Amino acid sequence: MNTFCQTSTFFGIFITLFFYSVGMALKQKVKHPLVNPMLLAIVFTMAFLKLFNIEYTAYNNSAKYISYLMTPATICLAVPLYRQLDALKKNVKAVMLGITSSIIVTMVSVLAFARFFGLNRASYVTMLPKSITMPIGIGVAEELGGYVAITVASIAITGILGNIFAETVCKVFGIQEPIAKGIAIGCSSHAMGTVKALEMGEVEGAMSSLSIALAGILTVFVASVFANLL
Repeated sequence: MNTFCQTSTFFGIFITLFFYSVGMALKQKVKHPLVNPMLLAIVFTMAFLKLFNIEYTAYNNSAKYISYLMTPATICLAVPLYRQLDALKKNVKAVMLGITSSIIVTMVSVLAFARFFGLNRASYVTMLPKSITMPIGIGVAEELGGYVAITVASIAITGILGNIFAETVCKVFGIQEPIAKGIAIGCSSHAMGTVKALEMGEVEGAMSSLSIALAGILTVFVASVFANLL
């Protein structure tokens, strides 16, 4: 099986999409936040690779082409934002304040986490871009000297958790304003969270889409400042 994976160009893409489809089917049958297609796809793929003793490099060489779609998929999120342009214009100050506040809170919490657990600088800067979209987060981690592989994992885990618990958190804390929901989700769990925001409503999805872009850009500058605080 391992040899087949090494010689098959699209084997990794096939099993990734297959397990995601399985996750989608289970989600439709089991209405529970933990039954998340992305989470299930990751777990099933890991189990499959382990069961058939397939090396990760062999899988990744044939599955990496999926990542090429991340950038155009993120850009497509501009469509719901354009449809809600009037709402953005009316609340631009609140939106910008919310996004900026979210970035600062993220940076401060990571700094506190690093000091509490005694992390070194490389580990600390690795976690700074955990809440922004993957392409920008990887660039930030590389520029600051972090561990890129761990940054990728932390971004993915953050997005999955946001996708699973975003709606529940909003209910627990009584957040009912669609714009506030969208900003909170987009700033904390990037594209994966935005998928959930789009399910919650068009306004939520639009504001979350905007937050992905602005939070990513602002984090590039703010992370450079916070990187020197440890």
